[in-house]
Amino acid sequence: MKTIKLSILAIALGFTANVMAQETYESAKIATEDLNGTARFVSMGGALDALGADISTIRTNPAGIGLFRHSMVSASFGMVSQGDAAKSDFVDATNMSFDQVGFVYSKQTKENSFFNVGFSYHKSRNFDYILAAEGALNGQSQNKLSYMKMKEGYLYPSASGEGQPYSPDWDHSYRSCNQLDDLYANNLFYASGEEDAHYYNAHDYNLTRGHKGYIGEYDINFSGNFNNRVFLGLTAGIHDVHYKHSGVYSENIVANPEEITSLSVYDDRRITGSGFDVKAGVIFRPVETSPFRVGLSVSTPTWYNLTTSNSLTIKDNFGNYASCGEAYDFKMFTPWKFGLSLGHTIGTMVAIGAGFDYADYSTIDNRVIDGGYYDWYNDSYYNTSSEDVEANSNTERSLKGVCTFKVGAEVKPTPEMAFRLGYNVSTAMYDKKGFKDGTLDSPASYYSSATDYTNWKATNHITAGFGYNIDKLSLDLAYQYTCAKGDFKPFMEYDSATGKFGNYDRSDYEVMSDNIFVKPQQVDFKRHQLILTLGYHF
Repeated sequence: MKTIKLSILAIALGFTANVMAQETYESAKIATEDLNGTARFVSMGGALDALGADISTIRTNPAGIGLFRHSMVSASFGMVSQGDAAKSDFVDATNMSFDQVGFVYSKQTKENSFFNVGFSYHKSRNFDYILAAEGALNGQSQNKLSYMKMKEGYLYPSASGEGQPYSPDWDHSYRSCNQLDDLYANNLFYASGEEDAHYYNAHDYNLTRGHKGYIGEYDINFSGNFNNRVFLGLTAGIHDVHYKHSGVYSENIVANPEEITSLSVYDDRRITGSGFDVKAGVIFRPVETSPFRVGLSVSTPTWYNLTTSNSLTIKDNFGNYASCGEAYDFKMFTPWKFGLSLGHTIGTMVAIGAGFDYADYSTIDNRVIDGGYYDWYNDSYYNTSSEDVEANSNTERSLKGVCTFKVGAEVKPTPEMAFRLGYNVSTAMYDKKGFKDGTLDSPASYYSSATDYTNWKATNHITAGFGYNIDKLSLDLAYQYTCAKGDFKPFMEYDSATGKFGNYDRSDYEVMSDNIFVKPQQVDFKRHQLILTLGYHF
């Protein structure tokens, strides 16, 4: 017989913070880029860094703009589709996309030398994606995890350092719990009025989350060509971030006296802001009489100033709920990137390119805004920040260096017509033992609103395309298939023997004592993309 309907869940909570560093798995979404740009660039797998003469090399190897001999303007658009995606009310599985627009002005300075100026906008990251996952919990649950955090002293601090029952008098700016822990502790554990806190086990879980938005990059480039043998380029870029996600995580609860049969978590998050970086590159021909060339490039970190806000609600099967919301500013600096590329042409009919890029994502710098100063002369306020040591430690443990290999070829049976193929693969960015750590003594953990994480493996891009020129007009079409697999877990795990939280590799996931071990579920990322580029050379 039902003894309580958890009416206390009708209490709504809310608090805000002005200082923050971002959580590792959220930072990783902002720090990475897609293979995107002009249709020619994409259809050759992005392997144009040494071949150049394509507007998209403005960001991969700025020296590539130096190979232009004529001025040009181009624009690219198309669609992306996640054909096998689960249904989401937040984002469609197929969407139109405006991917690129830019121009290059080429000025001859000597007989075999040019000075070029270029500008480009391109969508460096398309967030449109629907994530769906479900699996057995065998008596584990998200609120049980919060309970174990409280048991181990992570939920709220006290003078003795031990976990204590929730009290509105606690200082929320210093706690090793996230928003969900706070809601569960305030509304669920003591809802029956019992003296001792308790949790609810679950049979299984289901998650559907829609992501959408983009990062737009605005680049300006200055490049030079010296005697048609050495090419230098410098690009400054501004990154414009617009990210959103909305999802529902639900658990079917094991029979209990309160007759709670389900608990659902509704999580909406927005991240906006901007960043700045600088890229430099060189291309040279080692042998004067050969078209074979070598490219080198380097990109500084992107220094981001970002704002995030979210709303979070937990709801039971009776319709009772509790909510909270956050809004804060933070800084995040991406890693340095380095590139090596090769390019060769055979007459006017064949072009072959290859490249290797490296970026160490374990060095992402999550930073807390801890102060600022006012510049009276320029009438401007500047934030100061410091490293979030705890968050960066988890990033170093969960992420790693990524190697990207790319190769592409273009064949022109006639001067007007071109056929292209490409392949691009990036090694896994996530360590298989990485996890979203909800016990960090860090604001990155305090204001996290989701407990799930996915350790994605290698990402593959298979590309093909076609091009046709009519006098000064060009039309290029590209198709790209992107795929990756990942290991999904709804929350981090807990080993009662050691009292430690983490990501454990186990063959036995049944309930043992107070342990929390959850079998990972494989999730897929599959995307089809079509790009059409229109260009004019003059």
